[in-house]
Amino acid sequence: MNLNAIQSALRENNLDGWLFYDHHNRDHLAYRILSIPGGHITRRWYYFIPAQGEPKKLVHRIESHKLDTLPGPKTEYSSWQELESKLEAMLTGATKIAMQYSPRNAIMYVSLVDAGTVELLRSFKKEIVSSADLVSHFEAVLTEAQIATHYEAQRRLDEILAAGWREIGTRVRSNGSTDEYTIVEFLQRAIEREGMITEHGPNVSVGPNSADSHYEPTRTSSKPIRSGDFVLIDIWSKLADNPQAIWYDITWTGVVNREPTDREHLIFNTVRDARDASIATIQQAFANNTPIAGWQADDASRNVIRAAGFSDHFTHRTGHNIATELHGNGAHLDNLETHDERLILPNTCFSVEPGLYFPGEFGVRNEVNMVTRPGRAEVTGRMQNELVRI
Repeated sequence: MNLNAIQSALRENNLDGWLFYDHHNRDHLAYRILSIPGGHITRRWYYFIPAQGEPKKLVHRIESHKLDTLPGPKTEYSSWQELESKLEAMLTGATKIAMQYSPRNAIMYVSLVDAGTVELLRSFKKEIVSSADLVSHFEAVLTEAQIATHYEAQRRLDEILAAGWREIGTRVRSNGSTDEYTIVEFLQRAIEREGMITEHGPNVSVGPNSADSHYEPTRTSSKPIRSGDFVLIDIWSKLADNPQAIWYDITWTGVVNREPTDREHLIFNTVRDARDASIATIQQAFANNTPIAGWQADDASRNVIRAAGFSDHFTHRTGHNIATELHGNGAHLDNLETHDERLILPNTCFSVEPGLYFPGEFGVRNEVNMVTRPGRAEVTGRMQNELVRI
């Protein structure tokens, strides 16, 4: 835990302190930010970091050691009455306090504190505010070494995807067909061979399956890929030998042994233009040193698709934060599923991936990743500007 950095961030945000609280490992963010183990947690603990001064601990007597690795004096409790009185005393002098809370559950990724705890603190005349931007600062901001791992994953995975398209073409022309799961296995072997890991996936979706944005082929459900088919590949990985490595996550689409139809051209171009609108909006904001929230970047893409008349077919957010977790804890590009007011911070990574989906027909998603720096933002890999001819 970097206490100086946390207290500096609290002062910059005009907060009196940050109250961490957990029971039964409910708040995974607390353990990550405080750099403490979880484990067997059967009693409530509280850790208060003031904007200035020494942190304070409140723990149950039978689990009094749980916060011993953290700085600050320790107070113990047993009864609920003792807990409430000592918690109120611990917060003396602080009014505006950050917690893993989100008004109206708008940012559910950080909305981890139960309503009863918030009610209790409000009864102490405390103003509880969301820690969402603080979490982004300590969870999503990357080091130079981490950013380098993203670019290395990008270099390797871009080549693997290109090989995957070639493999589809070779198999179809040699054997008349291949299938989704065979190509998934080909890509998985290539990822492992290149010293990387993936979670589940990648996803290879043919024809109508590409209209399901979270489709996952299995060995038994896999559909054939033949000449004339439309194919979507969503693929992600990170370096296997570094626990601090950052993911790279992309989606491309193509057609097998033919030219795209007019409708495929129209849908692809609309999605591509929506992607580019979001990229341009983010780049302009960073070039001008203008704060930009995740919802604003989402609107830039969504407005293009809305103007084209396809808004009902864009059914997910424009992008997600990327860090050591594929879906990280920084700002998402989202004004659909949530109204994400978190700021896109310098030295963070995220996807830009608008999509249009037509059930029973096909779907197009065009996904790139971006990394921000003070004064600039850049796309980190190749950008698909026309459908792949496989």
